[in-house]
Amino acid sequence: MKLVLASKNQGKLKEMQSILQSLGVEVVLQSELGIDVDVEETGTTFSENAQIKAEAVCKASGLPAIADDSGLCVDALQGAPGVYTARYGGEGLSDEARYRLLLNNMRGLGPRTCHFVSAIACVFPDGTLLQAEGVCDGTVAYAPMGTDGFGYDPIFFIPGMKKTFAQLTAEEKNAISHRGKALRAFAEVLEEHLKS
Repeated sequence: MKLVLASKNQGKLKEMQSILQSLGVEVVLQSELGIDVDVEETGTTFSENAQIKAEAVCKASGLPAIADDSGLCVDALQGAPGVYTARYGGEGLSDEARYRLLLNNMRGLGPRTCHFVSAIACVFPDGTLLQAEGVCDGTVAYAPMGTDGFGYDPIFFIPGMKKTFAQLTAEEKNAISHRGKALRAFAEVLEEHLKS
């Protein structure tokens, strides 16, 4: 079975492939099929945005499409950046510029508790919608650490492991991350759907 990933993010693709391949599911980027759909994320929740993206790519490709909408929610910033994680600080900023802005906005604020959320939506051509969600708790590091991962990984610190996401191996990250949890939950939902 082939799922089209409604994203241009290679990091998301790798994480999805490593978790879903055990079900015999092949995940491909929309660009591999010559699809270039830029969807306006007008939802107010991660789940709504994931569904909007999956529906648009399913319609454009005629194939089942999977989308993830995820973000960082910082308690001291009233849950920001939240659904605006990828657009925090405005268009055109690099990942590093975004997390440095967040670190700057955290100066003098506490607590540093935060969590990553990942919402997965999969839309089939017949209109069937499958969804799952995952959450990973952590704290905002005082400075970036590590070189792996993407996005806010260098400043998302896991106290129990004494490392940021960017210091973990792909296997360690997938085992505890919000997307790893959401994908494993999604894999169960998908498996049930394929049996029915």
